Amino acid sequence: MTPSTHLQRTFYERHPSVVAPELLGKLVVRRYRRCPLVGRITEVEAYLGLEDQASHASRAKSAFNAVLFGPAGYTDVYLIYGLHHCLNISCHPAGQSGGVLIRALQPIVGVSTMAKLRKLPANAPSQRISGGPGRVCQALGITRANVHGLDVTSHSSAIQIVDDGWNPPGIRVTKRIGIRKSVDLPLRFLVADGEV
Repeated sequence: MTPSTHLQRTFYERHPSVVAPELLGKLVVRRYRRCPLVGRITEVEAYLGLEDQASHASRAKSAFNAVLFGPAGYTDVYLIYGLHHCLNISCHPAGQSGGVLIRALQPIVGVSTMAKLRKLPANAPSQRISGGPGRVCQALGITRANVHGLDVTSHSSAIQIVDDGWNPPGIRVTKRIGIRKSVDLPLRFLVADGEV
């Protein structure tokens, strides 16, 4: 891997719609047991907080969604359909709420371990390993119990986001998928050419 820069808290202290596309191409670094797992972010969705009915932060602050109310730069892990964990990063200006959902990664380091965690052969396509928010968490060994509420700006954190200087060749913007509320907002961002 090339030298990389750890993203600072100020990166996350902005509106989720600004942070989300800028996360594309960054690396999620997961310390999983003794094996580092690294994937490049290829798809994200922004969730805007109180004004966004699809956001967990649209309701009053609670033990379930407290991370999304601040400070920025922390992991919010939640379960959907009682089956799949999903990873958000809290992103918002001071006094607001919101986050960015990590929807897909291109596996870079520890690919065979990521595939194994997904119960797939080591040569499985990246889409099957970490193409989708539930798959991302499975491939990185993430659950609410072991990763929720971690500071991704800390060098000692078990999960971090870093910048190795790679930039997407283009960014595609669409409506978010898999939701029933606030469906018209163009807040899903993808690396335009698919795999990186």
